[in-house]
Amino acid sequence: MLIKPPHKLGRLPLNMLAPNIITVFALCSGLTALRFAIQEQWKFAILAIALAAVLDSLDGRVARLLKGSSRFGAELDSLSDFLCFGVAPGMVLYFWSLHTLGNGNTGWLVVLAFSTCTALRLARFNTALDDPNKPVWTGSFFTGIPSPAGAGLALMFMILSLEVDSAFLHSPWLNGLWALLIGGLMVSRVPTYSFKRVKVKREAVPLVLLGVGVLAALLLNEPWYTLFALGSAYLATMVFSFRAHERLRRTDAATAAAAPVTAPAESAAETQAEPANPANQSDDQPRLH
Repeated sequence: MLIKPPHKLGRLPLNMLAPNIITVFALCSGLTALRFAIQEQWKFAILAIALAAVLDSLDGRVARLLKGSSRFGAELDSLSDFLCFGVAPGMVLYFWSLHTLGNGNTGWLVVLAFSTCTALRLARFNTALDDPNKPVWTGSFFTGIPSPAGAGLALMFMILSLEVDSAFLHSPWLNGLWALLIGGLMVSRVPTYSFKRVKVKREAVPLVLLGVGVLAALLLNEPWYTLFALGSAYLATMVFSFRAHERLRRTDAATAAAAPVTAPAESAAETQAEPANPANQSDDQPRLH
């Protein structure tokens, strides 16, 4: 009896590991945000979550660019997103303000609700990827607020409080209700823009690059005001995304309703006009007896 030697572990090319390495960096950044929150270093906690969001936007693009997409990477990315954009923002808010809400018990319920909404939103997003019947235009929209944007929006009042010393912005009731609202929008059916498919006309490229330069200057000089303004602008785009989604949905429904009107009638007329003749059937087609 011959015993086969065990198979050697194959070597993975670097392009298969690079996206996962970026995801692990994002995961570590989200965990570091928790450490900064415990130490009450709020600016660094927010920056750590922002860094995780930037890395999250890169890992998928790097995977597609290097053709290193894998099921393992997709699962790792979902776990990282839940921690960085579900657990970390909720805990940062809890240590900053929500721990005083209802002696901490009510604030903790807000954290649990927000984290649960993030998990449900990620689960729905992952299952929606397997739907082959979605129209092509739906790729320009998300269903609900994506988790990285939800994390940033949940921290909006905390971000503004770093520049504006106001007890109102620090209110646990304000931040608790706001976090619940953002969590509800994440699991809602409200369509939001997906900027992954935005195309820029050639003549508009200089203006876009100029805008990026201005945005970079604002982030370096007035980061907290700029982040708050970006969050407010994103919320404003939801009005336009809803209108655009409804217009495309009605157009698609009208096209689908009009398409089958003539096709069955024509096929029925052809069936009646052409007599049944077994001799006309090919050998590959089944014959009716």
